[in-house]
Amino acid sequence: MLNFEFYNPAKIIFGKRTEESVGERSANFGKNILLHYGGGSIKKNGIYDKVIKSLKEQNLNIFELGDVKPNPRLSLVRKGIQMCKNNNIDFILAVGGGSVIDSAKAIAIGAKYDGDVWDFFVKGTIAKEAIPLGVVLTIPAAGSESSTSTVITNDEDNNYKRGMQSLEYIPKFAMLNPEFCYTLPKYQIACGCCDILAHLVERYFTEVENVELSDRLIEGAVKTIINNGTIAYNDNTNYDAWAEIMWTGTIAHNNLLNMGRIGDWASHQIAHELSGIYDLTHGAALSIVIPAWMKYVYKHNIDKFYQFATRVFHIIDEDKEKAVLKMIDKLEIWYKQLELPTRLADANIEPVRFEEMAERAFLHKEVIGNFKKLYKEDLVKIYNLCV
Repeated sequence: MLNFEFYNPAKIIFGKRTEESVGERSANFGKNILLHYGGGSIKKNGIYDKVIKSLKEQNLNIFELGDVKPNPRLSLVRKGIQMCKNNNIDFILAVGGGSVIDSAKAIAIGAKYDGDVWDFFVKGTIAKEAIPLGVVLTIPAAGSESSTSTVITNDEDNNYKRGMQSLEYIPKFAMLNPEFCYTLPKYQIACGCCDILAHLVERYFTEVENVELSDRLIEGAVKTIINNGTIAYNDNTNYDAWAEIMWTGTIAHNNLLNMGRIGDWASHQIAHELSGIYDLTHGAALSIVIPAWMKYVYKHNIDKFYQFATRVFHIIDEDKEKAVLKMIDKLEIWYKQLELPTRLADANIEPVRFEEMAERAFLHKEVIGNFKKLYKEDLVKIYNLCV
């Protein structure tokens, strides 16, 4: 296990009716609130009205910015930054899932920066301050409600999709009411669960040894999301299943599970190019890429893959390679049960831009992945395994 420091100041407020205190909690940070949300579903399911009521009870000045899309756009981030500067915004409240929260995080740092917010994503510029923000979570998936991560798509420059890390924009609080998940479409349920599983898998496959505690925590979390994801997909008003999914999604990406170890993260970067070019939902891109990545790298450390196969999927075989390949098959079966794509053809994507995607993935990078270092020719081969 490596040396580490763990710090996560996000206050998690979990359970039924938690959103009723959002106004009071937001008021602690000032009077001018930017309410940030997506395409209007929160207005249809009543969440918007509940949030507005709570904010108005505190006599807060509310400025609204909606229309966040999956793979959140830089152009909207720029609009939000200008709104914050023009209206002296004290606090940003993100009501939605990972896309809304990621957009809010980018706005939060951009509004406190004199340069171009895209610098943080491609030049390695360090965020030194941010407008504080809070979250009312409606889609468990990205774990952005308490993570150091944000990912933005540059719709102004060839749809490059890039992420960054910062402690500055970790939300001050996040409200998680599992009942808010009841109206999610099946596709969003599936993509969200796939995203959570991906965060766990990316952390699990490490070359760092003697990390038994976090290994077993991740294994338990993977089993939890596979079991409860299936339940929620078939019974979307099952509170207990949603509670498990919501909390697992938060734990999967709040950095607790990567302490003392170095995760891989190649699958995310490979999948970003599918999302950036084809506007494919992040979870659906991952369900295509992760099995392909596994097939390409498992021989690099077959013992780690065999451990995952035995502990998570209970596959035991004297031939470790057979066990690992059975595990990958079982994972793909789970994706298919959630009606997620496992091949490019399932997402109506023609296998014609592999070289381009590999080149884009390496913009501002020399190597991808930590479990096994990957280069451009490796990514082309992985994309071919997605066919």
